[in-house]
Amino acid sequence: MFDNKVYIVGELSANHGHDIQVAKDTIKAIKEAGADAVKIQTYTADTITIDCDNEYFKIKQGTLWDGTTLYKLYQEAYTPWEWHKELFSYAKEIGITIFSSPFDKTAVDLLESLNTPAYKIASFEITDIPLIEYIASKGKPVIISAGIATIGEIKEAVDTCKKMGNDDIILLKCTSSYPAPYEDMNILTIPNMRETFGVSVGLSDHSMGSIVALGAVALGAKFIEKHVILDRSIGGPDAEFSMEIEEFKSMVQEIRKLEKALGRVNYDLNEKVLKNRAFSRSLFFTEDIKAGDIITENNMRPIRPGYGIHPRYYYEILGRRVSRDIKRGTPVDWSLVE
Repeated sequence: MFDNKVYIVGELSANHGHDIQVAKDTIKAIKEAGADAVKIQTYTADTITIDCDNEYFKIKQGTLWDGTTLYKLYQEAYTPWEWHKELFSYAKEIGITIFSSPFDKTAVDLLESLNTPAYKIASFEITDIPLIEYIASKGKPVIISAGIATIGEIKEAVDTCKKMGNDDIILLKCTSSYPAPYEDMNILTIPNMRETFGVSVGLSDHSMGSIVALGAVALGAKFIEKHVILDRSIGGPDAEFSMEIEEFKSMVQEIRKLEKALGRVNYDLNEKVLKNRAFSRSLFFTEDIKAGDIITENNMRPIRPGYGIHPRYYYEILGRRVSRDIKRGTPVDWSLVE
């Protein structure tokens, strides 16, 4: 499923306005923007929480959704299960990979029936070890967001997958704020995650714009996930921090340019650079000189272009005599020096 290039995923999430055509149009737009895959979420309000409005279930953590309950939020945000087969078929028809984040075992069973190629563990499910075990047991790539986890909990999730015989793991640096402030992103953690846990790493990005995603790629992220919406006027729980299609397309293009620029560790000079060395500095005679005259700082200097002797020999040549008459603008050559 994944190769060496950065794998870019557009997250549909709740950005469908309860209209399957909007969902399909968004999938098509994500494909046309150049993404590798689209991701959805597979839950209902009843599979992710219970309908209860006591203090435990009220949202009051300073989020976009404060003032409602978990159940009401997920009732608004969920992607209907009866859409899944059609969305999977549509994605296959237009040639883009589709997979999902399941939030309980019944969601995993649904996705298995649709032959999902991978699974994503959402940040707030990283502590659900029984769910991770069940997902990992399916033998497909497991992508894990670590937005709310301690380092110990990340290790436990990774070890759980490995215990189930599944080493095909990608860890995502994630900041579970919506939108995520830049100062909380800490993407320098990305190379450390790769070293610490010995798995591929990426970014699940809830910040505004593309700068954090580009920085993550520069730091070695091989997987980028962004929430995408056709138009923020569609509204919904995730609209405020989601990328509109043109923004997403621009990000994809910038990542592909950055991949080319990153290249590989390389000190070799290509043919174009070697040609450009003609513009580098070298030693030239800068005054007319008669045969037998002494070479001084006044008549020989390191200047552009690069057709003379390397400037490292400047002091070795100073004080010597020239072997013949020399005109100003002649490159220094050992044959001209006694």
